[in-house]
Amino acid sequence: MPEKRNSASDLFTISFGMAVSDPSSAGMSGAAEWTDVAPFEEILRAGSLRLSEGASRGEEGLGWKTLPWKNIDPVEETARWLSEFGSIVQIGIGGSALGNQMLHGALLPPYWNELPRSKRDAPRFFLSDNVDPRDNHGVWNLIEAEKTAFVVISKSGSTAETMANFLFFWDRLKVELGPKRAAERVVVITDEKQGALRPFAEEIGCRSLVLPSDVGGRFSVLSPVGLLSASALGISAPKLLQGAAELEEKLSSRTTLQTNPAWLLAALSVVHYRKGRNMTVMMPYEDALDRFSEWYAQLWGESLGKNGSGSTPVKALGAIDQHSQIQLYTDGPDDKLFTVISTSDGEEDIIIPETEEKSLMGLSYLFGQSMNSLRRYEALSTMAALAKTGKPVISLKLPEIDPRRLGALIQFYENVTALTGYILDVNPFDQPGVEQGKNYTYGLMGRPNYSSQALEVTELAEELSLQQITL
Repeated sequence: MPEKRNSASDLFTISFGMAVSDPSSAGMSGAAEWTDVAPFEEILRAGSLRLSEGASRGEEGLGWKTLPWKNIDPVEETARWLSEFGSIVQIGIGGSALGNQMLHGALLPPYWNELPRSKRDAPRFFLSDNVDPRDNHGVWNLIEAEKTAFVVISKSGSTAETMANFLFFWDRLKVELGPKRAAERVVVITDEKQGALRPFAEEIGCRSLVLPSDVGGRFSVLSPVGLLSASALGISAPKLLQGAAELEEKLSSRTTLQTNPAWLLAALSVVHYRKGRNMTVMMPYEDALDRFSEWYAQLWGESLGKNGSGSTPVKALGAIDQHSQIQLYTDGPDDKLFTVISTSDGEEDIIIPETEEKSLMGLSYLFGQSMNSLRRYEALSTMAALAKTGKPVISLKLPEIDPRRLGALIQFYENVTALTGYILDVNPFDQPGVEQGKNYTYGLMGRPNYSSQALEVTELAEELSLQQITL
């Protein structure tokens, strides 16, 4: 039987179940008690106010709070221009890549690039993120330079991987088309004033968009970073922002721990972390949300893993990982907080057909059943199996996966991440560990003024190689 749909006005429903127990209950194995989370209410109230006021003042790192209300006319105009090309190649890494993959994976048909143009009615999309020569050559060999636009994204214009990949494609493009026609196929998304890409865009006369200076990379998916390619491929950017704005408005009206799910999830994440559950598993039961888990892993890990604290995000996908991870999850160490994401039955479904072969009669319980129902029952069964062994489980259900609700889900987890950082007393908007690795790379690649970094990393590498064994 199809599951009853929620109201069209609903964004999503989150249930905490085995993650927290009610004060009137007798207590549940694995659950946090209300007495554990209640002390965080005033801290979270102050944190929410701090985020809102800081965003309105334009404080560094807080601009994501205001993105839902930004004017996106320049983005949509550029997207209309991009949509006329046969292919788009986006060059970026981390927050300038994962968010795009997440939006496309959730909201576009699967195997997008394999569909004929008549079914896509939009360009193919390729992403150049890692500095892998094989992959970059592969992308170049799949596109026609004349019919391809290139979007390069770097706030600083100095991200080594992004700029190395861009220099490769820019060189090939100039050789193929000449500098003037090459520039007509490039869009730069970077800081309004700073970095190498802004003067480059002015020098060659290519199109450009602004990455707001108060928005960090992993919080930038609802800025031109994610919205440009999404809009060019037919995803509604206004609907994404509408959902994010609705989420912000709903959260701002929820001023208690028991009514504000972002506050409660932030508090629970810290409580369970301090109980020894130093991993947080996100397991959607929709292939479309597989990339959402990857985006979340960067958001959570890079924002909160500081000063010796922070839980490790773990990406899983149901029902696939029922056959690879559930044994560990149910019967292994109690060191994880689980979130299972599911949706109501979608319009597209498969009714499992009957067959006449006697050898397959043992499968008759599947005959005539809905494939969507099977997946939904598997999600419920996974949560029940985890609960039975005392593991804390959070259930998040979307009525459907559409731009409005995905925008809300993005904004929700950005709020949860920022508030969790507030409780842990870490800055969720910097990444000192990432910067150190970048500095070492600059030194090894010979960037001026980084020679001391090269010496340091060489000395550390020698310590890592005290004992070598070759097979």
